[in-house]
Amino acid sequence: MFNLSRYFSTLSFVLIVLAAGGLGLLYRELSLHQISELAESRNVAMAQIFENALRQPLERLISASIGRDGGEMLRSGEIETLRASSQALMRNTAVIKVKIYNRLGLTVFSTDARQVGESRLENPGFRSAINGVVLSELVHRNTADTMEGSVSDVDLLSSYIPIYGEGHMIEGVFELYQDVSPFMAQSRRSLWWVMAGVLSVCAALYLMQFLVVRRAQRILKEQEGRIKAARDTLEIQVDARTAELKRANSQLEEEVGVRRQAESKLNYLAYHDPLTGLANRRCFIERLEESMQEAVRSEQRLAVLFIDLDQFKQVNDSLGHGVGDELLVSVASRLSEHVRLIDMLARLGGDEFICLMEGVRDAEDVALLAQEINAAFAAVFLLGEHELFLSASIGICLYPGDGDNVLELMRNADTAMYRAKGQGRGLFHFYTPEMTRDARERIRLENLLRGALDNGEISLHFQPQVDAADGRLVGAEALARWDSPRLGSVSPVRFIPLAEDSGMIIALGSWVLRESCRQIVQWQAAGFDLPQVSVNISVKQLERPGFVSDLAAIIAETGVTPACLKLEITESVVLAMADACALLERVRALGVTLALDDFGTGYSSLSYLKLLPVDQLKIDRSFIIGIGSNSGDEAIIETVMALARSLGFEVLAEGVETVGQAEFLSGHGCHQFQGFLYGKAVAADEFQATWQARP
Repeated sequence: MFNLSRYFSTLSFVLIVLAAGGLGLLYRELSLHQISELAESRNVAMAQIFENALRQPLERLISASIGRDGGEMLRSGEIETLRASSQALMRNTAVIKVKIYNRLGLTVFSTDARQVGESRLENPGFRSAINGVVLSELVHRNTADTMEGSVSDVDLLSSYIPIYGEGHMIEGVFELYQDVSPFMAQSRRSLWWVMAGVLSVCAALYLMQFLVVRRAQRILKEQEGRIKAARDTLEIQVDARTAELKRANSQLEEEVGVRRQAESKLNYLAYHDPLTGLANRRCFIERLEESMQEAVRSEQRLAVLFIDLDQFKQVNDSLGHGVGDELLVSVASRLSEHVRLIDMLARLGGDEFICLMEGVRDAEDVALLAQEINAAFAAVFLLGEHELFLSASIGICLYPGDGDNVLELMRNADTAMYRAKGQGRGLFHFYTPEMTRDARERIRLENLLRGALDNGEISLHFQPQVDAADGRLVGAEALARWDSPRLGSVSPVRFIPLAEDSGMIIALGSWVLRESCRQIVQWQAAGFDLPQVSVNISVKQLERPGFVSDLAAIIAETGVTPACLKLEITESVVLAMADACALLERVRALGVTLALDDFGTGYSSLSYLKLLPVDQLKIDRSFIIGIGSNSGDEAIIETVMALARSLGFEVLAEGVETVGQAEFLSGHGCHQFQGFLYGKAVAADEFQATWQARP
């Protein structure tokens, strides 16, 4: 009994001390939290009063702070006026300091003028308030600046409060400092009283419990009997719990069965396309790996056919993705049902399918399969009210001749598919090693072209355009030339189509346009007054929404006279664009001349042609070559001349190389010539030296 009392006394004393300390700390934290909440609500109310009273000068100050530093804002005088108003508004309140930040974290106002212009963008309080959450912090300062001077040994609560403008948008942040020293002093006094009360109560409890412990021995004996009874009861409960666990085990077995079904479904989804139900890329790759291993053991061949639907994007764009998905399901179903030689059909994604043919004897077997696939697209696809006709391009590669691994076979089949697509629709093409070399050369050429502009490898050459009557120089066509350190001189026939396909024509075309304008101005400054320079414009440049504004900016930047600039646009480009007339009218409104290049090579609509705001027709050199040897070409030229006269167009013939061609064209009313007869395309300095010396 004595030992029990001693242990209890020691333990109780320790617990009482811990309890008293814990309760004291808890009370202190609750008091601080209550004070912070009260002070924060007062700060929010004072900020609202400040905003209501001084809304107009406050909004002007915040909007005027963008792009200004602290010195400029202090010199404006607006801050001093707002400071006087705020001091009058906050007089006899607990708020001792006010700061205002704009959305960029810049201090646009402070009752302490030295802080105007400081950035608090990374301050956690500012970042919280700019996101719409008020954040407050309780701090103790040995000294603090106020509106009326400085104070010492003070407790402050600073609050960051968002400033809302029209549309409930946050325009800035208030930071208010409130003096909470009286509340803190009262809290500390209350804490001492609470601690004293807690210790008194705990001491009384300690004495009462000490007396109770002395009776513990007798109680323990009584409890022994009760424990025995409880043990018997526990055994009964264990038996009941065992039966319950058996029932739970049965339920668990049922859940395991459901989970296995779910895993089986997930495994199916992992290897099948969810839209068409065909095998997916992962499943196809694993099957192809197994087939390749089996082909090695059995010394057989297999084929991979890469199938891409032709112009499927038009279906999605015109009828919507819902119809596009239905079409993909129909394609998968038709291929699965009608193509007999396919060993495995999979969907890689989008409109791309791939199939595997095993046990290939020769290329004719694979060609037969490709023909069956194309034949499957012969019938119309009926999707609700839509009747759709579709074709596919197929690339074929054979194992082991066209690749040693899965990725190489799929890549080569993809390469062959692009070759088939380039030759037309509904065709198939076998892979050849030259395709890979061509693709690698194209990639190499594209990579070199991307750095050509930045490295100064692109230059402009100019080919003269002369008056048909007297041979007088009336203009020149600006032509891009690429002199690569690694490839040498690269023909425009190679790099211009590549720039079109890769999208680099935008940057290249803008550079040619800007440099042409600069060259015109430079020639004029040197006394060489060239009437006009022609620049070719691609369809991708015209399709950019900002083309006209970019053109106007280039004209303004270089200072070129707009009439000295002529833009050449092919007729196929014009016919392919929506609302081409409106766009060309905007270009022409800048004062720029427009010419229709390669006229006669496309499918011109005469009713559309007369509406185009163009000034000149440029006959393609393919017709000029036939003068004197091809009556059909001469008839076309005569027709073009008659058409131009009736519509009031000026006509320029390019590719003029002989005197006979020039005489024929001049006799039929051609206004201007361009071709080797009058000069090749040369660099700007050589062009100037050649033509400036002529009378």
